[in-house]
Amino acid sequence: MLQVKTISFGYTEKKIIHNIAFAVPKGKNVAVLGESGCGKSTLLKLIYGLHDLDVGHIFWNETEVLGPKFNLVPGMPFMKYLAQDFDLMPYITVAENVGKYLSNFYPEEKKQRIQELLEIVEMTEFADVKAKYLSGGQQQRVALAKVLALEPEVLLLDEPFSHIDNFRKNALRRNLFAYLKSKGITVIIATHDSVDALSFSDETIILRNGKVVARGASATIYNNPETKYVASLFGEVNELQLSQLTDEVDKDETLLLYPHQLKVVENGFLKANVRQCYYKGSHYLIKSVSDRKVIFFEHETELEINAEVTLMIS
Repeated sequence: MLQVKTISFGYTEKKIIHNIAFAVPKGKNVAVLGESGCGKSTLLKLIYGLHDLDVGHIFWNETEVLGPKFNLVPGMPFMKYLAQDFDLMPYITVAENVGKYLSNFYPEEKKQRIQELLEIVEMTEFADVKAKYLSGGQQQRVALAKVLALEPEVLLLDEPFSHIDNFRKNALRRNLFAYLKSKGITVIIATHDSVDALSFSDETIILRNGKVVARGASATIYNNPETKYVASLFGEVNELQLSQLTDEVDKDETLLLYPHQLKVVENGFLKANVRQCYYKGSHYLIKSVSDRKVIFFEHETELEINAEVTLMIS
């Protein structure tokens, strides 16, 4: 189990991480979501041991994670950390990069391992290509294979799909996370993409200004967001009063609703004027205005601009 015990840290006197504590059982996948600059990358670096904590402790099972004050080479041997800069050697081939830390004592086993990893990241056809000739997305896929070469107990991924196009990204995520789950590797992924959390993570941690503001099962975090900030990390969100959507006018409860939770009806309680329609393939995202407040909802077809509609909770 990975245990993060009430840690705080700052690069200067100003703290970046504030009293964060959580535990991750072996083999679980945890997503860390939050706006840019909230401390996601710093948290991963601290877990790996790249910086010394100001306060608190981090343990993997019974072993304490220690920083540069205690290790000549920072980083823990049973962990692998994939940063956003890839760390590939440009003048050697893809296969050589992936197999860089694999033993040459058993060449056939090494070759098979490299082949297996390149298949996971769909880069087998580039095995003999030098890394400098690859696109950013291709380099990122090779970097993913490289950190898996010597199978870690804990894998820390910092925006691992940020340079990869959607065509490749979806299949890669499925392949990679299925492989990690089958091997029982504990994963913490810092990401801005809610798909990483909702589709593949067992648990999601929400950071804001270096503090944990929400934590729980990914589906629970999505379906029951405690604040508008949490909900907004998963897409557009509407903040409405219950009295605007029902005939219970005496209730002033605030609701956080995603666009798919509102639908157009003939006699709804909330009147809105259509301002823009965005085609999303399976539906349209409609931007509307109600009492000078922007409301987003989904609809099967495009609506006429300036048309008045009434809405209710779907």
